[in-house]
Amino acid sequence: MKTTRFWLVPAVFFLVASVLNLIGRICNPVLAETVKPALMPLLALTALVAAGGAERKEIRLLLTALLFGCTGDILLIFDGFLPFVFGMVAFLTGHIFYMCLFGGKSWKGLSAKTWIPAVIVMAALVVVLIILIGVNGAMLVPMLIYAFALMMLIFSGLAGVVRLKAPAWWIILCGGVLFTFSDACIALGTFGHDFAGREFVIMLTYITAQALLATGALKLAAQSE
Repeated sequence: MKTTRFWLVPAVFFLVASVLNLIGRICNPVLAETVKPALMPLLALTALVAAGGAERKEIRLLLTALLFGCTGDILLIFDGFLPFVFGMVAFLTGHIFYMCLFGGKSWKGLSAKTWIPAVIVMAALVVVLIILIGVNGAMLVPMLIYAFALMMLIFSGLAGVVRLKAPAWWIILCGGVLFTFSDACIALGTFGHDFAGREFVIMLTYITAQALLATGALKLAAQSE
């Protein structure tokens, strides 16, 4: 096996863990929750090996974002208000690192005439989304902040697609959109709008989103060599 292919070993374990988690969402919740904490560490290990180490800034930011993703995964295994809140804080922190990674490249050089209207549009979309889901009470402000971070992640990918035009930015944009869709499904269930197969859809889109964001980060790191 070639050295450059060593990343396939953790990638296979990541794929197997993902499939087991998704199967568990359908027929065995205990299996799903048992496997869940291993998903992001395996993805992080795959990225680390594929990159040949964490020397580059992009890889360090990616690994940190995935670490907070793993923390959020573990916290959301538990029921209750506090695990949910701290889980969302962990994911929010991960999104901040993703924005440092992607936004630091795609926003560079944007004029105020571009980014100010974009931020206003993103904020308006957040408000509409929160109203449609029906978020209220003590969770309103935290959910507004979290949803805005998701919108800015999408904006990072979109800015990269429009301005930099490298294929990696399409991957990053798709990852941001899927992450937002996954979290929207979580919010729907949390605020009384459950639907059949929601847990499966959440994990399918979440795992795919994280894999896409990691792939995009690896491509950007390769371009910076």
